[in-house]
Amino acid sequence: MHIIVESTEGFAQSITAGNHKLISDEPVAGGGKDAGPAPYLLVLSGLGSCTGITLKMYAQRKSWDFGKITVKLTLHKDEERVERVVSCSATLTQEQKDKIVEIAGKTPVTKTLLKTWKIETSVA
Repeated sequence: MHIIVESTEGFAQSITAGNHKLISDEPVAGGGKDAGPAPYLLVLSGLGSCTGITLKMYAQRKSWDFGKITVKLTLHKDEERVERVVSCSATLTQEQKDKIVEIAGKTPVTKTLLKTWKIETSVA
């Protein structure tokens, strides 16, 4: 698996990830044209996606119904910290909420980012 990133107009970047095409850019305030998410937003998107997928897989293995899983991420760059809040449309037991926090802390992207960032997880 590989990703190819090529400069386009201004700060915009054309990203080819497998069979998928994405655009990344800086916001207007940063000198870009806001043609796509900024790089940190793409990093957070990967973390959120990995969290949602991993929790969905875990729920299926346990035959638990989490309903719709939503992962909200906030980057606090000055503190080198990511706040992650997971919410589910289904009513959860305390055991399930505790397990969500535990499993979210073990996702592959989380483990990679924890080498440099502190990631805090909670359930809404």
